[in-house]
Amino acid sequence: MISKWSASIVRAGRSVRGSSAPVTYALIALCCAVFLIGPASGLGPAYGTGDELLAAQRAYFRRWGVIPAELFEGSAGSALTPATALFVHGSWVHLLGNMLFLYVFGAMTEERMGRVQFTLFYVGCGYLALLGYAAANADSEQSLVGASGAISAVLGAFLYLFPRARVTSLLPFLFFLPVRFPAWVVLPFWAALQWLAAGRASDGPGVAYLAHLVGFGLGFGYAAVRYGRPTGPTRVKAAPAPAPEGENQP
Repeated sequence: MISKWSASIVRAGRSVRGSSAPVTYALIALCCAVFLIGPASGLGPAYGTGDELLAAQRAYFRRWGVIPAELFEGSAGSALTPATALFVHGSWVHLLGNMLFLYVFGAMTEERMGRVQFTLFYVGCGYLALLGYAAANADSEQSLVGASGAISAVLGAFLYLFPRARVTSLLPFLFFLPVRFPAWVVLPFWAALQWLAAGRASDGPGVAYLAHLVGFGLGFGYAAVRYGRPTGPTRVKAAPAPAPEGENQP
């Protein structure tokens, strides 16, 4: 059994190394691994159950997530939290929603940018998206975790680089029937939803839509400055929902 597992891990590693988007797949694997070993997954017996598990989750989010009220105090630990929070997720739905969007849009964006540039772009835009949210909510004590600020930047870059790529979407008001639209229709529609939701958002737990908007704008702006004219039509094979799961405020 152990030898079969080892062989599977080796084959998976070779597949990632031989793929055209190894950073995207490595980010997905890292986020999944961090979630599985942390208390948010509910799978670790060391964290206990019931109230004990909830306390462990709150402590975990406060340690690795962004707390706006503490971020600008000047401590090195707080300054690192916009980077660590990118790899922490608050629930299974939060994780799977974000990873689906990273899988769908990250690979093509990484192929266009290159591995090193995509890595710096992802982490840098994700950091700035969380920083922007924290600056706008500087008095908040609510912890903020999730990769969707960075993934929103990937969506913004994808929109500029591949505006005519056809994206399969599952729209609730069409009873989740799969329909195909070009990226220049789907992604601005997604951004508009985030804008409307941000205007109605409260200060309590929920989704940090402002971080999505900041990330999306940074990604689109970076691609517009860094690259020339967008590429021709492309098909995106996977079928995401119309919006990723947002930065989570546990």
